[in-house]
Amino acid sequence: MKKSLIFAGLLGVSAISQAQLQSKKGEAYLPEAGDWSIGVDATPFLNYVGNFLSSAGNNAPTQDFLNANQTIIGKYFVEENKAYRGILRIGINSTNETNQIGKFGAAAATYPALPELVEDKYTEKSSFIGLGGGIEFRRGKTRLQGYYGGDVMLSFSSSSRSFEYGNALNDSTTVEALTSDFGYEGTLNIVSDTYGNTARVNSQKDGSMFALTLRGFAGVEYFVLPKLSIAGEFGWGVTIANMGAGSTELESVGFNGTDSVVGTQTIETTKSGRFGIDTDRNLTGSATGALRLNFHF
Repeated sequence: MKKSLIFAGLLGVSAISQAQLQSKKGEAYLPEAGDWSIGVDATPFLNYVGNFLSSAGNNAPTQDFLNANQTIIGKYFVEENKAYRGILRIGINSTNETNQIGKFGAAAATYPALPELVEDKYTEKSSFIGLGGGIEFRRGKTRLQGYYGGDVMLSFSSSSRSFEYGNALNDSTTVEALTSDFGYEGTLNIVSDTYGNTARVNSQKDGSMFALTLRGFAGVEYFVLPKLSIAGEFGWGVTIANMGAGSTELESVGFNGTDSVVGTQTIETTKSGRFGIDTDRNLTGSATGALRLNFHF
């Protein structure tokens, strides 16, 4: 009889424990096998709640990426206490701008005719590819969960700029008279060559960057609502990064000792590399981070 009462009591405690992990509607708080999760920056949502205590006004929260690189981060739970993590960004951008400038050598226009114009064109291209994956293990039976695991991340980026000009350079006038100015806060395409002559840029290529990061992590996660949690983690790992040489192609008019001639130069930038072992506060291994809001479904 006593054994039966003890067993019944244990079942009751277990039932209460399980009930604590469900909402009044019977919704599970914790992730289950087969669930997916997407993480976003929790800061806008926390600010929104905090602003209710302020007289400064309140704006609707925005759903922000976890880092400045606009990386998509998610998980897939293969078990209740085990998940695979994925990190992805594929960005390819291309922009262009055109300016019109008077055609060199064209006859002067007379009213009301328009002067003859040619077109200068600026094109900028950039790409960023980031891929990563990891495995996460979890501990805890309550709404407060601890987790740990490891990630590996690869990233590649490149960028370039090119200029096409409607007027060819010649030694009878200045570079500025033949070239329109691109740039908002400073001139992008009118520079100096290595001899101090005014030059214009034909193309620029930044050095391509490749980085590899291996990191371990540990964090805590609290489920404030069923399948909705706030989490933060710290990591420690190794990062190896390499930046290749870039180049700038210029054309200018200079004196070669006898005559003024049009010439081109290709100037290369130096290569660089980085190796680091350090802590971080971000799922992507970077030094900056914020609390995360995780949606499970």
